Amino acid sequence: MKPGKEGFERIIDATGYSLKGIKHSWINESAFRQEVFLACILIPSAFFVGGSPAEIALLILCVFIVLITELLNSAIEAIVDKTSPEMHPLAGAAKDCGSAAVFFSLTATVIIWGVIFISSLI
Repeated sequence: MKPGKEGFERIIDATGYSLKGIKHSWINESAFRQEVFLACILIPSAFFVGGSPAEIALLILCVFIVLITELLNSAIEAIVDKTSPEMHPLAGAAKDCGSAAVFFSLTATVIIWGVIFISSLI
């Protein structure tokens, strides 16, 4: 086991690292800012669109999955840019796969929100 802080002190440090990652993505990634703005609209809307607590939770969960996927995509892009500043097919493939993951999370969110929204109208 690697040496380091334990217990509550480790949780405090981990929270700080998480906030640094969010701040970095907010400053450097316009897609993340757009998705946070969308989350600020969709999360409160989930309480009006969802017909049950499970539906509300699912609507909110998919919004968080988009944010999580975007953060992971940003991490992939950062490490690829650091390790491979020149153009390389594998670097491009890594970035494209990260982008595809974001695309699928957004697509799933649109489908889930659409199905629940339409079923609430019926």
